[in-house]
Amino acid sequence: MLVIGIAGGTGSGKTTVVKKIMEQFPEKEVAILSHDSYYYDNSGLSLEERRMKNYDHPDSIEFDLMIEHVKELRQGNPIREPIYSFITCTRSEETNRVEPKKVLIIEGILCLANKALRDLMDIKVFVDCDSDVRLSRVIMRDILERGRNIEQVLSRYEKTVRPSHLLFIEPTKRFADIIIPQGGMNQVAITILTNHISQTLKNQ
Repeated sequence: MLVIGIAGGTGSGKTTVVKKIMEQFPEKEVAILSHDSYYYDNSGLSLEERRMKNYDHPDSIEFDLMIEHVKELRQGNPIREPIYSFITCTRSEETNRVEPKKVLIIEGILCLANKALRDLMDIKVFVDCDSDVRLSRVIMRDILERGRNIEQVLSRYEKTVRPSHLLFIEPTKRFADIIIPQGGMNQVAITILTNHISQTLKNQ
């Protein structure tokens, strides 16, 4: 199994990069684990308290469970990935069955921040993007998909998203084997990455 980690700031275009990689391979060959699935369950808190939490801090993610699941997949065993809702900020009782495949993509803002998880990756990628572009994408996403208004989005960006990006996410760029500027718009970089993946699979 080839394990690829794809990190980058909120709204940098990670999901677009993942989709474009997947388009180049048969569906049966690629599995995905998202950091978004491994946020701790906050059902013991009020909705107001849940929305005040810093979801861009490494402590918000259950890394131990994610690492365990990556190891299981590498050993050829299926896992039950949690399902997390950004509307309620809680985990569902249901889970998503993920089967081991030739390629495993681990995607998330902090996936290069944990050394134990990093050490399980064969290729580490950082998706880079200007902060103003990321902010505009975050505003649109959080309003349309996560039930927040513009004041809530901007307040959260100033209080947690931007400071955490500078402190926890941006520094992980130094661990990357490949940096993709302009996110999913950089077709040249994505083509180079997919060609490298294909070549690596042939040599395994």
